[in-house]
Amino acid sequence: MSGRTVTISEVAKHAGVAVSTVSYVLSGKRTISADTRRRVLDSISALGYHPNAGARALASKRSNVIALVLPLRAGMHVPVLMRFASAVVTAARRFDHDVLLLTADEGTEGIRRVAASALVDALVLMDVELDDRRVPLLRELAEPSVLIGFPATPAGLTCVDLDFAAAGARCVEHLADRGHEEIALLGAPSVVYERGTGFARRTREGFVEALDAHGLKGAALPCEETFDEVYETVRDLLLDRPGLSGLVVHNEAAVSHVLAALRQLDRRVPHDVAVVAICPDDVAERAGPPLTSVLIPAEEVGREAVRLVMDKLEGRDVPDSTLLTPLLTVRASS
Repeated sequence: MSGRTVTISEVAKHAGVAVSTVSYVLSGKRTISADTRRRVLDSISALGYHPNAGARALASKRSNVIALVLPLRAGMHVPVLMRFASAVVTAARRFDHDVLLLTADEGTEGIRRVAASALVDALVLMDVELDDRRVPLLRELAEPSVLIGFPATPAGLTCVDLDFAAAGARCVEHLADRGHEEIALLGAPSVVYERGTGFARRTREGFVEALDAHGLKGAALPCEETFDEVYETVRDLLLDRPGLSGLVVHNEAAVSHVLAALRQLDRRVPHDVAVVAICPDDVAERAGPPLTSVLIPAEEVGREAVRLVMDKLEGRDVPDSTLLTPLLTVRASS
């Protein structure tokens, strides 16, 4: 039946059921026997039927769209952001929802606009700051929301993320276990800390607290993204701290530059300086040498954010806080 739109009546006739039965299978509003449901779904597949989104939205009083507020701003590493975005889009489609992208620079006005226009059923927000100006609005909106990240006061919100404080601490623990006595964190670019971005601040806090807990010496520094800036930071750090033997890098854009700077400074990895990164696995695996790393689980976080927001849409109880336990994989760099 290619070349024209298949109707719901044709699906019903093909499956040998009433039109209302097809509608109930699609909406899930009534329980349908497994055999009947299977016949309807087989007919939908065989005929290539696609429910009319406009009609479905009118019937359900939903738009079947989730807004994703994405931080396309200075200091944010776009390839990693796209992993989160892709995970949200893929997970949303499994719930028969599409995704409307808002950039973070639209701020509260962009959120108010899409909420007031009934364009979206729910919102997923990234780039969460400790003192995030969007938080009071989210508490007022009728539309449910989930934050990928944690503000300083998350009460009344639903938040999910990697436990970045534990990730910073896990890197310190790994290096302490290998006998390192002085280590440093090369973190996000300065602008990210200046904005009060939660994941960067929490990684640094976890790192510094773990230094004290293990009785180690060290420092936590911002790290910019160009080679020249990274080289200067690494060079000055090694001059200031001649006993330094371990680096933790929480800046995907700077990882390769850090390794190149160490080579130019005649420091071998891991013989002279061990390196641990907080990054996606493929970034760590492509490095030379492959990096010991704590995984940033973008796909898992994105899926969980969508599951939580869909549960909220259906009126189900969800936890206020979901923190994923950091997973460290040992590779050649440490």
